[in-house]
Amino acid sequence: MAGTLQIEVVKADQLTVADVALWRQMTDANPDLASPYFRWEFTEIASRISPDAGVAILTRDGRTVGYFPHQRRGSAIQPLGAPMNDYHGVIAMPGEAPTLAAVAELLGAPRLNVSAWVGPSGAGSLRETLMTVVPEAGEASYDGWYAERRQTWGKYFKDKERARRSLEAELGPIRVEHGLRDPALLDHLIGLKRDQYARTGRHDIFACGWTAELLHALMAETRTDFGASMAALWAGDRLTAIEYSLHAGDRYHFWFPAYEPALARCSPGILLTMDTMRLGCAAGFRVFDFGFGGEGYKKYFCNATQSVREAVVLKPGLGASLSDVAVGLLDSASGGRGERLRTSVRRRWAAIEACETTPANRFMGAVAAAGVAVRKATGRQAAA
Repeated sequence: MAGTLQIEVVKADQLTVADVALWRQMTDANPDLASPYFRWEFTEIASRISPDAGVAILTRDGRTVGYFPHQRRGSAIQPLGAPMNDYHGVIAMPGEAPTLAAVAELLGAPRLNVSAWVGPSGAGSLRETLMTVVPEAGEASYDGWYAERRQTWGKYFKDKERARRSLEAELGPIRVEHGLRDPALLDHLIGLKRDQYARTGRHDIFACGWTAELLHALMAETRTDFGASMAALWAGDRLTAIEYSLHAGDRYHFWFPAYEPALARCSPGILLTMDTMRLGCAAGFRVFDFGFGGEGYKKYFCNATQSVREAVVLKPGLGASLSDVAVGLLDSASGGRGERLRTSVRRRWAAIEACETTPANRFMGAVAAAGVAVRKATGRQAAA
């Protein structure tokens, strides 16, 4: 019988050369860990920047079987880099990762939040993550992908072709550059995202400071086979769209897109994504990952899926009991929508909690989010 699973939490810079080598062996051997977020380089950089970061070393019979990078926010534990980390899980060999529930128990935290857990869970609801797979080499791979997508979603892509012509007619020839690492351009992108959060009432994840610092640090990374960069689209002399992405090996993860709202009718962000894929294929990337959930446009691009889990693991006790009672009350008051409302609230709170490192800032963020929710609910009632 296998021995008891044990845990030791250390700082990332306390891991040995042997630990880092084993980490890399695990990610190389386990196809579930192909995302750049599971690379040692991401953990090394994020651990220097995210407050209260740590790595759990999981052992059995004296043998290291896994690593779990994470951060603490008050009494809660979250994956390292949240809310900036699109995937999370235990770094382990195939078939050896403990479940999410087991990790939560070993860490002993009252609450463990995950939004996209890869690997065995034992808890949480299943969600699908969407990604585009382009299997051939060079420009031809993009052409083949586009031909298939255009046949499947003809109306959508014909509309984007018209949008391209319209944008060029209005502003001038379209030019796309990728592999950009200009800090000033990244600051411009962050400014566009902050404006978007203000317009939509979402929590400003860049107001806390460390999240923007993380993007800059990842982009400054110069090691081969891992890094971050931007792509940008100009029409004439006008910058119309930017996207920040993370990449490792043959994986390219679309991460933070932004475009000029005044040009939304011309879909500059979608046109940039398409051209980035074309240029990325020529550069050797084979999997373009759009992440899970979110924008409806992703279904038009993606021809493969991967399953992830979203969960909040609560230790038995007053907190879990109150959570169940709250769901029942919401369910009764909202005609069966209690679970959906709680999920929405939890996602908003998880982002606030991850960004803000002091109780006062977390409280202010929660109050602001509650105000937005009340205004939206009042607006829906008035419309009804």
